[in-house]
Amino acid sequence: MNAPLSITPGSPLSVTVETQCDAAEWDEFVSAQPHGTFFHLSGWGRAVKAAYGYETFYITARREGRLAGVLPLTMARTPLLGASLISTAFSVGGGPLARDGDALQALLHAANKLGEETAVRYIECRSDFEAKGWLAQSGRHAGFVTPLLKDDKEALAAIPRKRRAEIRKAIDAVNKGDLTVRHEGSPDLFYRLYAQSLHRLGTPVFPRRFLSALMDAFSTETEISVIEHHGEPVAALLSFYFKDKVLPYYVGATEKARPTRAFDFIYWSAMRRAAEKGYEYFDFGRSKIDTGAYAYKKLWGIDPHPFTYRINLISDDAPPDINVNNPKFAVFSKLWPRLPGFAANRLGPLLAPNFP
Repeated sequence: MNAPLSITPGSPLSVTVETQCDAAEWDEFVSAQPHGTFFHLSGWGRAVKAAYGYETFYITARREGRLAGVLPLTMARTPLLGASLISTAFSVGGGPLARDGDALQALLHAANKLGEETAVRYIECRSDFEAKGWLAQSGRHAGFVTPLLKDDKEALAAIPRKRRAEIRKAIDAVNKGDLTVRHEGSPDLFYRLYAQSLHRLGTPVFPRRFLSALMDAFSTETEISVIEHHGEPVAALLSFYFKDKVLPYYVGATEKARPTRAFDFIYWSAMRRAAEKGYEYFDFGRSKIDTGAYAYKKLWGIDPHPFTYRINLISDDAPPDINVNNPKFAVFSKLWPRLPGFAANRLGPLLAPNFP
């Protein structure tokens, strides 16, 4: 896999498929691309390998020695779903980043060749692009991104009335000392609250070592915010900072978070903190369309932007159907919350690798 891959005779592009990359060069290229995301960064692939053992292949296209395109692809071999190549696994973004059409086609050609050599079922890129043979998969997810206003009053006024009223009540609770917020939360506390949340939602929690790997890979780009109600932690948020955005990516909460308005306040405090730091956008992340999370984000007055992913079938006849509306997974989601918490926390990390 480490040998240069020729595309066409005399092509000005050289393409390589490797299991390692020059992290500084790769990340500099990703950061300079308009569609480059946090999940394209080299550290994401390293964290996935450290936590799950899944190898990431770093495909690069060069023209006269200079990077013209990159594509990270994680090889996920799961007992439940078989083998696939995903860009990028355990994230909501990825796909090829290319300076031009030739570089894009070179990256996809190399990806197809890798998929055939490794006998995967399909290749999934979590971004949209035009390429022959790549199927569009849309209508399942939407993203929510909103500008961060610098002035607190203007930012609050921009939120729809009902949600604004809840945030004001949360601010009143802070002023009374009922709620407190800090932004140096511990990974252990976050993981405990996050595991509780996923158990209630019917979703296996990822292994604790994935959190450790992310914190190691992105020590300066991550932050854990914690809301306490009368000294009791009730909500915790893990945010990523990248380019001009803050991404509140993983949230954990107890059942007290909503009635105490800690759930609303943790997002509001993340918005204001990012604005104070000079960031310009709040990326509320991806949600499945017509779910509770999707409806909740719309309450903040943020317009959803539907996502389109691209799938290339290698040995499968149809695109994968991995979502809560699939009857096979819907039954599982209903049964999971009935497990005792200790059992869910033990079994969850064993099942999570099946859903990259």
